[in-house]
Amino acid sequence: MTRSESNSGFQPVPVQFSRLTRRGVLLGLSLPQLIAVSIALLTIVAALYTSGAEAVAWTAPIWGSAVLVAGVGVGGRKLVEWTPVLWQWSRRTLTGQLSYRKRIERPRPAGTLALPGDAARLREWVDAESGAAMVHDAHGQTLTAVLTVTHPAFVLLDPSEQHRRVTGWGRVLAGACRSGRISRLQVSERTLLDSGTGLDEWWGRQGSDDGTWAATTYRELIERAGPAGERHATTISIALDLKAAARQIRAGGGGMRGSAAVLRQEMAALTAALRAADLTAGDWLGPSELAAVLRSAYDPAASLGLERHPSAGRSLANAGPVAVAESWAGLRSDSAHHVVLWISEWPRSQVYPGFLSPLVLSNGVLRSVALHYIPVRSDHAARDIRRKKTELISDAHQRRRIGQIEDAAATAEYEDVLQQEADLTAGHGVLRTVGLISISAPTLTELDVAVATVEQAAIQASCETRRLVGQQAQAFTASALPLCRPV
Repeated sequence: MTRSESNSGFQPVPVQFSRLTRRGVLLGLSLPQLIAVSIALLTIVAALYTSGAEAVAWTAPIWGSAVLVAGVGVGGRKLVEWTPVLWQWSRRTLTGQLSYRKRIERPRPAGTLALPGDAARLREWVDAESGAAMVHDAHGQTLTAVLTVTHPAFVLLDPSEQHRRVTGWGRVLAGACRSGRISRLQVSERTLLDSGTGLDEWWGRQGSDDGTWAATTYRELIERAGPAGERHATTISIALDLKAAARQIRAGGGGMRGSAAVLRQEMAALTAALRAADLTAGDWLGPSELAAVLRSAYDPAASLGLERHPSAGRSLANAGPVAVAESWAGLRSDSAHHVVLWISEWPRSQVYPGFLSPLVLSNGVLRSVALHYIPVRSDHAARDIRRKKTELISDAHQRRRIGQIEDAAATAEYEDVLQQEADLTAGHGVLRTVGLISISAPTLTELDVAVATVEQAAIQASCETRRLVGQQAQAFTASALPLCRPV
């Protein structure tokens, strides 16, 4: 049988995602809901024992409000679950942390990043051996490096080749789980304004500008279409857990040198795994390349100048934004307005590889799709699965005792746990996946159009998205910057 005949007879294998768990502590109630309901019950009981039914009526505003905030939902959450978000937003509002202005007259200390918010605590370390710019988070105890990756158009490959590449990528993620020293793996696919220099370089190498009508027409087409186009860039960021790798760091000399040596081992393993998956691993980003990525994220219009003039604006000390203003549901920095969407629900039905193509290949939108993979050690994953099984079985038993009808969602969640247990027993790794989409536009009107476009593309990809509110600045650093930042 020839290769073409075997490829034509190959059928792609569909996959199904586990559902986002919404299981509570008791009877489907989360911990904040349970606290609110307990306050309501204690208020009613105390009123009955002290002054009888009349006191219950007088305390109705207290227990009624507790029941209301525990039972009424807004934006996919119960009112009581909005308390941490509202508290953090109020605290940051009162302390003036919603705006950022760069102090040009005061230079940044050496080795620091000029970033706003909690990203200001990040530090830069340039590895002498690999030349990579490593980002150190002393509070989160992580050390991060960023790798550029190139790949062919996945949707244009035949089904057997797609299956082979998906299997190879699965081995990459499984290796991250088995390492035990990787705290987070971030894959970022972003669109940037294209200055047309790539077309000019290609025409200079391949074209023949001999003054003919065809050559003149082609040159004019390149001059018009180049700056109006878009280019895609893909990076993979790897974050080393300094606590988990403490023994290896001490063996490597300790301090940042020992941490960099351990991270280099993980970088080499990741590069080899990517090559085995037929992904072309580029260079690990140095200080100048990382500075260009950070600057273009906060100021998309600056990406054109950075591409035309590679030697300008490539200092990490000046790579951050000049000004940032955060609102409840958005963010503005320098030349653009930004909005961050969270992929709140992955496809519930079976989908084929490449289901995210409507979202990744959306045209006319400056956006960054970030997938955060959080590896879970096999022993921790097994313990977590056993705990989930016990809680689901006990919740089902409790519902049967009180006569509550068993719903399909609880049954499906139990089946997901059993499937995860079977996969873990078969040797596969367990990862927690977080999907974030950062959208940028010059004006608010264009931003609304871009958000609507991305939301429609997410629907075509069988995903549900939700705009994050009250935490747009932190979400932006996690989605638009390839620094493995948590939300």
